[in-house]
Amino acid sequence: MKNKLIYLLLLPVLIACGGEQSIDELIASKDVDAIAHKKTELLNEKKELENEINTIEKYLDENSVKKDGALVSIETVTDTLFNHFIELQGSVDTKQNITITAETSGVLTNVYVTEGQRVSKGQRLARVDDGGVGQQIEQMKVEAQLAKTTFERQKRLWDQNIGSEIQYLQAKAGYEARQSAINSMQQQLAKSVITAPFSGVIDNVITEQGSVVSPGSTQLFRLVNLDDMYIEVEVPESYIATITKGTEVDVEFPVLGEKMTSTVRQSSAFINPANRSFRIEIPVSNKNGNIKPNLTARLKINDYSSENAILIPLSVISENQNGEQYVMVATDFKKNADFDTAIAKRKLIKAGKTSDNMIEITEGITSGDLIIVEGARSVREGQQIRIKD
Repeated sequence: MKNKLIYLLLLPVLIACGGEQSIDELIASKDVDAIAHKKTELLNEKKELENEINTIEKYLDENSVKKDGALVSIETVTDTLFNHFIELQGSVDTKQNITITAETSGVLTNVYVTEGQRVSKGQRLARVDDGGVGQQIEQMKVEAQLAKTTFERQKRLWDQNIGSEIQYLQAKAGYEARQSAINSMQQQLAKSVITAPFSGVIDNVITEQGSVVSPGSTQLFRLVNLDDMYIEVEVPESYIATITKGTEVDVEFPVLGEKMTSTVRQSSAFINPANRSFRIEIPVSNKNGNIKPNLTARLKINDYSSENAILIPLSVISENQNGEQYVMVATDFKKNADFDTAIAKRKLIKAGKTSDNMIEITEGITSGDLIIVEGARSVREGQQIRIKD
């Protein structure tokens, strides 16, 4: 082992004294240690050569730029239709989604509907025991009929100037009082029959038949109408002038994978002081019945449009020390055999709204200008540039 180590240390000296062997001679000698040493030597030489090549390439690139100009790409500005959208998230709701409660106390004697059943407006849903109110009404009708007969006879006598006026008025008051009492009892009896206030679907039967119910506190059914659905969303107050009734809205339901187009049906006249926003309402079609209350919806609202907008990439805009935005454009364009050349010029701009990495330019750039896209941040005012094909 010691002899082998001494050999490795002396190997470079021996090679230098006896002349450097070729790769083929080393392999033929089958000296593994010598071959491994040669490999390491060559790898070090390769690394040194790569560093030298990189240094040369950097020098050539820098001197090429100074001589011929920076290599850039340009794009011709054209006017185009520009639609700007704001994206919001809301949830679906319906104005006809209620819980029906009992209006009178008693036992729920009959339930006429089941969950999922579609019902019409005015259809009977259930009945509560009336506690004998119906029988009372029948008895009162008999008494009212007698009071009516008495009144009619007293009226005929009074018309013939027979009898006293007080007798006539008492008969009239008695009849009207009984009639009013019957009407009141009939209204009370009507509360024992629960009917649908609008057409829809029985989403839930909350209280089963035979249960004791009380007015206001006992929930009987949930009735939902999925025909008139809408989305309600809060919009920042800065859009109050651009998002109004009739504004177009793109609606997407991510869970369902469905999209549709609608318009703003209502825009609130009140700004919420807590979050400085106003409410809008967007109707949605529900032909298939897939859209349910509280379903999440994504909205893209077209708040601004321009038919002749100037759009450029956001990435080409720079800012000077005064906070002014500018872009570099190519002027004095010349065609040459090797490269087309131009002169870089700085133009101050005023920007508008952005969309999909593009920005509208309201001042500073006109249709037909040649803006520098690739390499825009590496050129200077008045510098000669070369144009990529």
